[in-house]
Amino acid sequence: MAQQLTQQLTVRQLTGLDDSHLVTLPGGHRLRDDVAQAIAALQADARRAGFELAIASSFRSFSRQLTIWNGKARGARPVHDDRGCAVEMEALSPVEQLYAILRYSAIPGTSRHHWGTDLDIYDAAAVAPDYPLQLSPQEVAAGGVFDPLHCWLDELIAAGKSRGFYRPYARDRGGVAPERWHLSYAPLSAGCSEQLTGELLQSCWDCEEVTEALLLRHEIEAELPHIMERYLNVAGGWCARG
Repeated sequence: MAQQLTQQLTVRQLTGLDDSHLVTLPGGHRLRDDVAQAIAALQADARRAGFELAIASSFRSFSRQLTIWNGKARGARPVHDDRGCAVEMEALSPVEQLYAILRYSAIPGTSRHHWGTDLDIYDAAAVAPDYPLQLSPQEVAAGGVFDPLHCWLDELIAAGKSRGFYRPYARDRGGVAPERWHLSYAPLSAGCSEQLTGELLQSCWDCEEVTEALLLRHEIEAELPHIMERYLNVAGGWCARG
């Protein structure tokens, strides 16, 4: 799988600087064509089971990820802890701020959402149209509003009938927090993070089209080997490889 993916995605596509590998779905979400077909099949399965599996987030460009990251680093966007409480960022050192953001947000260039293979989902049938979706741990926990959808998905994943979708952040390794809502199309995403190197990421952050400086970059570069091991690489066995 990793070799196939390397041949199909360029460095710019891997880092979110190029979106030419994507198709646009009804509603405006963008994914790779194979992924779009697979999620449509999974959505049909969900409807038959009484759910309305909807996409909350799909492709995210480098520019969009940079806006999110820098907004959190400068205090313009909230940073939450595992309980959903706002983190007092001004009370933290720069390194502590870095890891607080990393718990739920990827550094630009490293997000799985750049690849067109990963998406965040929810059950639109379980909430009102004006429901303020948060994609929070509470929503997907036992008894949460989206727990029934994810219990159904758990069964499909365990049976190998989830149309190729698995959860890269199913359990806590002390890096990225568990994200039950995050699905990844393993036939195309498995091995993708292995193509990212420190040198590649630094060249991405320095490219001429990136006009806004990456905040906390000094701390990121000092911690990069640890970040790549703990936050980019997901746990072995996270998916069934074909």
